[in-house]
Amino acid sequence: MRLLFFLGLMFCATQVLADGVAKDAESVTPLLPGMSAPAFTARDVQGEPFHFDPAALRKPVALVFYRGGWCPFCNTQLGQLRAAEDELRKMGFDVLFVSADRPEKLYASLKEENADVEYTLLSDSSMEITQTYGVAYHVDEDYRLWLLGMDMDIEDASGETHHVLPVPSIFLIDTTGTIQFQYSNPNYKVRLHPEVLLAAARVLRDYEAGR
Repeated sequence: MRLLFFLGLMFCATQVLADGVAKDAESVTPLLPGMSAPAFTARDVQGEPFHFDPAALRKPVALVFYRGGWCPFCNTQLGQLRAAEDELRKMGFDVLFVSADRPEKLYASLKEENADVEYTLLSDSSMEITQTYGVAYHVDEDYRLWLLGMDMDIEDASGETHHVLPVPSIFLIDTTGTIQFQYSNPNYKVRLHPEVLLAAARVLRDYEAGR
C-alpha cells in the first residue's frame, strides 16, 4: 500500500511541469481543506496592488478563480453568484474574484448582464497566484486557436503569452487563514451551484461563531 501511495504521488508530480503549472486541466492539484491559504498580491481594476494576507484576516473569505470575462460560462457563473455574494456578505464574508484578465479587461470584457456588478475583481494575469493555489494549467494550442476563432483571445485578455488558465475553483478560508472548503472542476462548463456554496459558507460561519 505504501508503494502504491508513493507511485501515486510520483504520477501526480509528473503531471505538473517545471514551471509549476499542470500540463492540462485534469492534472491540477488544488490546495485542500485543512491547508493554509497562501498570501498574495493581485492587481485591482485600476491596476493598483491588492494585498491578501491570510494571517491577518478579520473576516472569512470566499475566493473565486474564474477564467475571464471573455468566457461565457464564467459570465453565467458571475451572474448566478450575484445574489449569493449579497448573502455571503451578510454572513460576514469578504468575496474576491480572481481571473487571468489584465486589470483593464476585468470589467471591460464582462457581458452586459454583469455590467453593474460590484464584485471585487482582481487580476492574476501572470498566473502566479493561481499556481500557488494549485489550479493553473497550460492551454492546449489547438484549443487556444479554437478560442481565437470564436473571438476569445486569451493573449489579449491577459496581456501575456504564457497560455495558462485557471481551473474554475472556489475556496472558503476561515479567519485563521485555513482553507475550510474547496471546489474545482476541470470541466469548465460545470460550476458549483450557488446554493451549495452558501450551504458550505453557513457551516463555516457557525464554526467561526463557536470558536
